[in-house]
Amino acid sequence: MPHVTIKHFPIDLDDERKEILSNEITATIMKVFGSREGAVSIALEAVEKDRWKSEVYEPDIQRCPTFLLKKPDY
Repeated sequence: MPHVTIKHFPIDLDDERKEILSNEITATIMKVFGSREGAVSIALEAVEKDRWKSEVYEPDIQRCPTFLLKKPDY
């Protein structure tokens, strides 16, 4: 605990950028939740731009506003 899933438009992230992202997110989660490093899991899920509205915006953002920590401006 916890698990974080990052949904994003496809982008070519090399291993170094993935490691930086993972380290930064893990450090923040450890600080805020008091979790140990080995308890944190992170997933990246690329979603094509033409599927974003139906697969991310509508189900995850529009229909679940109470779960959002930050709302998009679109």
